[in-house]
Amino acid sequence: MAKPGGVTHSNKARTTTHPIRIRRNRVAGVLVIVAIAASLAYQFLPSSWSTAAPPSDLAPTEHRAARGVAVLGTVWPEYGQAAVQIGQSRIRAGPNQHAAPIASVAKVMTAYLVLRDHPLGVREDGPTITLTGADVADTDRRSRQRESVVPIVAGEQLTERQALQALLLPSANNIAAVLARWDSGSAARFVTHMNATARSLGMTHTRYTDPSGYDDRTVSTAADQLRIVDQAMRLPVFANIVATSSATLPVAGTVHNTNTLLGRNGFVGVKTGSDRAAGACFAFRAIRLVRGKRATITGVVLGQPGHDLIDAGLAAADSMVDRIAGDRVGPASPQPMPPPGPLPRTHARQRTGVDAVATRGGNP
Repeated sequence: MAKPGGVTHSNKARTTTHPIRIRRNRVAGVLVIVAIAASLAYQFLPSSWSTAAPPSDLAPTEHRAARGVAVLGTVWPEYGQAAVQIGQSRIRAGPNQHAAPIASVAKVMTAYLVLRDHPLGVREDGPTITLTGADVADTDRRSRQRESVVPIVAGEQLTERQALQALLLPSANNIAAVLARWDSGSAARFVTHMNATARSLGMTHTRYTDPSGYDDRTVSTAADQLRIVDQAMRLPVFANIVATSSATLPVAGTVHNTNTLLGRNGFVGVKTGSDRAAGACFAFRAIRLVRGKRATITGVVLGQPGHDLIDAGLAAADSMVDRIAGDRVGPASPQPMPPPGPLPRTHARQRTGVDAVATRGGNP
C-alpha cells in the first residue's frame, strides 16, 4: 500500500507552542483514520493486480464482479500460472502470466469452433464423418511419435458427437486433425479460424499453430484460455461431453476421460493437457459452496510440475478450488519436483482402445 504523500509544515516563529500541538494532534489523528480505512479496504480487495495480468488485458470479457466474493492471493499454485472466474465475475489472473505451451487444452478451441460451425443439440449425434486411408496413415504416424490417439480404420464412420468425444475424453490428436479438415477443408485454414476467434475474444497472448496442441508453438496464458473455456461451457453439448467419464466409439471401443476428478469435489469438466514442454495443464470447472452459496468456479492452470503430469494438473486445480471454497488454508502443496532439466516423461496409462501417453507429444 502506497504511503500517504508528505506533509510540509511552516517553520515560522510563534509566540506559543500550544496551537502547534493541537494541529499536530489533529493531523496525526487524521492519518491514523486514513491508515485504518485503507487497511480495511485492502483486506477486502480481490487478488492484487500487481501480480496479475494488467486490467487492460482482461477488459474485453470482464464482467461485473460478484458481490461478496474475493479471490485472495493464496489461492494460486506455487508453480506455473493460473486464472479463475467465480460465476460471471471478472477473470482473476494469478502471477507469472506469460505465453506458454498449453498442450491439449488447445482442443477446447477446436471443439468450440466445430460446434459453432456445426451446432448440436444435447441429444443429437450430428452428421457422420467417414475416415479415410489418409486419416489412418496420419494416425499411424502420430502413434509412432507417441502422441495421444484413438485407433481407427479406413471407412469407419464417426458421428460429430463421437468425434468430439474422442477429441475431449481420451484427447485424441488424430481426431483433432480429422475435425479440422472436416470443418475447414484443411488444418491450415482451421488454424486461421482458431486465431481469428482468439482475437475476437480478446485472447491477446494466444497463438494457435495446430488443432491439437501437440505443437509447442501453440501458446497462450491461463487468463486467455479461461476466456475460451467460458465460451465453450456455454454450449450445452460441450458441457455435457466434458462431464462424461467414458464413451463408446465404433473401432476404439470404450474410451475414458483423462479428467479423473469428474464427480468428485464438485468437478464437472473440462480438459487436461500435458507434455514435457507444457508441463501439466488443466482447464476446469467445479460447482461448490462459497461462503454458504452455490458458486461455479472456472479456472485454468498451466505449467504445473510433477512426475505424473496429468495428476499434477488435477491436483493443482483441486487445491485451488478447495482454497476458494474455504476448505483449505495456505499455498498449494505441489507434487515432488522432478530433477533439474526438461520435465520427465510420465508412465504410459493403459486405457481400452487408447494410446494415451503423457510424453512430449502425448499431450492428453
